[in-house]
This record gives sequence, structure tokens and C-alpha cells, in this order.
Amino acid sequence: MDEATRQKIESLVNGHKVVLFMKGTKNFPQCGFSGAVAHILKTHRVEYKDVNVLADAAVREGIKEYTSWPTIPQLYVDGKFVGGCDIVRELEGRGELSTLLRDAGALPA
Repeated sequence: MDEATRQKIESLVNGHKVVLFMKGTKNFPQCGFSGAVAHILKTHRVEYKDVNVLADAAVREGIKEYTSWPTIPQLYVDGKFVGGCDIVRELEGRGELSTLLRDAGALPA
């Protein structure tokens, strides 16, 4: 990945409390996995930055290299990679996602 793409990704990840790299947008997901994670975040009423990787091929490929994670969506909380759809679903099922979001100060008051 080129340096400009790396800087763009780092700026997004570090510039927002919660970031979801996804196919589509939070209001119009364009894949079921992205939609599932967006829905989980919506149930928690979390404000988050959605990044539509379909709109930027460099970011779509770069984010996979950035984390060494081959799939999208990718969720970041407090600058740290949380995981993709399966991991987010597992964390939600165990009640751990709300703890992670609360500890990051990402849940509404």
C-alpha cells in the first residue's frame, strides 16, 4: 500500500472513536456482513464513522493489508482493530461488545 493510503487509513482509525470499514454505508449497506455489523452498532445507538470501501479501491485493498485481515467489514474501536462480522457477532452474543464500547466512551449517555 502506498504511503498516502496508509496515512488516510490511520487518520480515519485514529480520528474517530468507532470506525467501520464496510461495503456501502451505514444507511445503505451493500453486503449482508456489513449490514449485520451496522445493525449491531445501531442497536447500541453508537455514533460511528462509516467508510465505504466500494468508493475507494485503494482503501478497500489497503485496509486488508493494514490489519492483515482479508475480509470486510472491519470494525475499529478506540484506534484498535476489533474484527470482522463473525467476531463482532460473537462479542455481541457474549455481551462483550457493549463493555468494549462503554470502556471506549462510545456509548451514548
